[in-house]
Amino acid sequence: MRTTTTPETVAELIARQWGDHRPGLKYADGVLSHHRTALEAAARAALLVDLLPPGAEPHIGVLLDNTPEFPFWLGAAALAGAAVAGINPTRRGPELARDILHTDCRILVTERVHLPLLRGLDLPGVRLLVTDTDAYGALLAPYAGAKPGDATLGSGPGPSSRLLLYFTSGSTGAPKAAICTQGRLAGAGHSLARHFSVTPDDVHYICMPLFHGNAVIADWLPALAGGAAVALRRRFSASAFLDDVRAYGATYFTYVGRAVQYLLATPPGPDDRAHALRLGFGTEAGAVDAARFHERFGVRLVEGYGATEGGASVQRTPDTPPGALGRAGAGDDLAVVDPETGRECPPAVLDPRGRLLNGGEAIGELVNKGRSLFEGYWRNPDAQAARTREGWYWTGDLFFRDAEGFLYFAGRTDDRLRVDSENLAAAVIENILARWAPAAAVAVYAVPDEVAGDQVMAAVALREGAGSAFSPEAFEAFLAAQPDLGTKMAPRYVRIVAALPTTATNKVHRVSLRRAAFLTPDPVWWRRPGEASYRRLDPADVEALLASYGAQGRADLLGR
Repeated sequence: MRTTTTPETVAELIARQWGDHRPGLKYADGVLSHHRTALEAAARAALLVDLLPPGAEPHIGVLLDNTPEFPFWLGAAALAGAAVAGINPTRRGPELARDILHTDCRILVTERVHLPLLRGLDLPGVRLLVTDTDAYGALLAPYAGAKPGDATLGSGPGPSSRLLLYFTSGSTGAPKAAICTQGRLAGAGHSLARHFSVTPDDVHYICMPLFHGNAVIADWLPALAGGAAVALRRRFSASAFLDDVRAYGATYFTYVGRAVQYLLATPPGPDDRAHALRLGFGTEAGAVDAARFHERFGVRLVEGYGATEGGASVQRTPDTPPGALGRAGAGDDLAVVDPETGRECPPAVLDPRGRLLNGGEAIGELVNKGRSLFEGYWRNPDAQAARTREGWYWTGDLFFRDAEGFLYFAGRTDDRLRVDSENLAAAVIENILARWAPAAAVAVYAVPDEVAGDQVMAAVALREGAGSAFSPEAFEAFLAAQPDLGTKMAPRYVRIVAALPTTATNKVHRVSLRRAAFLTPDPVWWRRPGEASYRRLDPADVEALLASYGAQGRADLLGR
């Protein structure tokens, strides 16, 4: 059932696997062929068509770890013309129920390990399918002979059919469910497969969670489009990474920056380069960690930019300089705009080593002034309007652009700090602090100043072998030697942590860091106003700081 034309839907990509008996899906308990994975998807598509109540939205909630059932149901939804809402297992109680009900899921696919999360939740009209039970096997059995295309909803799958309702992670408010259609997703998979020269000989290792767009859009889909096999890890494990990669013969994986830091923190070994990996593709690794990763594992990390929403993309070209992501993707008219004035920011000034010298004026929000592939948020018109105000698509991400038009990521707008009336980007400061050799991981975030605006705070996890103690003198000397560290960028507070807190998608949990501020049992070092040296923050200092916040009427800002 292979075709010579580029598929217009993900359903076509699934159907194209039929009759292909090469390895298609690898996981802890075995290997399945491409044909078998298509067969399993077709059986579930037929079951879905029979189970979905008349008139219901064609939406399935999937609350699973990275087990084979997840790609089976992604394929089933594609074949039937339905949509999968990826449900985050770190959500709890009313928030978890809200995600399921908000996306109008009448069927929720889960497994026994997650049943305690659902206990006591009010989920009216939602039918539960528990994949690792005899009852589930019996329910599927009558559909074992289904083929792709046998069972569809309505007029069947088309390019405009919804396939994903994927929640975007935000630091405030309820997550928004981004709509992703089959046409856009098939195009994205084909584009990445072509860009990275994916072939049937490749194996894509999926260790990022499939309930998030990173794993599906940047890992599963290009494998599907290129005919490659996929290998599943139930949950990301830094210690098991190389063993998995070797066992599965993996050649490609996707990542987020924190996962790369976890991998670099594992003990080095003589066989770190004994594997078939040729490429990692992801976001927010940072130039320093990417260089360390390549040096140790011999694997090139390619930074990409393209949100689940599809509103803007940056494409890497062979002449992209170190640290940059690339230029605007085809058809995009991208600009870096000051969100307060709406005016385009001036080009970045970089020193010979590529260090940003005018971040205060060059950093702004990336907007797409041209056509956008953004397909909206499910039942959230206010968020949709905010994203597309003034006829532009506002990404919510900070960037700067050099004189040649190359774009550099500088963090989320939520991570912007305002220190002494100067706007700073957390990611830029993080990239500088990441050069400090003892640091295994760094997160920079705002804490409220006692009087007005923000102060810079950094959480630092020390590298193994660097010692457990923070040396303020060494850190001060390091800061003084950084030519691109602006006068407002040096952290007022430095919190030493055993490990940075992370979200379910292995991103740094900045909200918890901001809420804790300097009120934490972890050791915190600080610079008093007007002083150049760091000293340990003691209980007397904390008491004096809290009194100062109270006197200025800003005590309620702490803990937000």
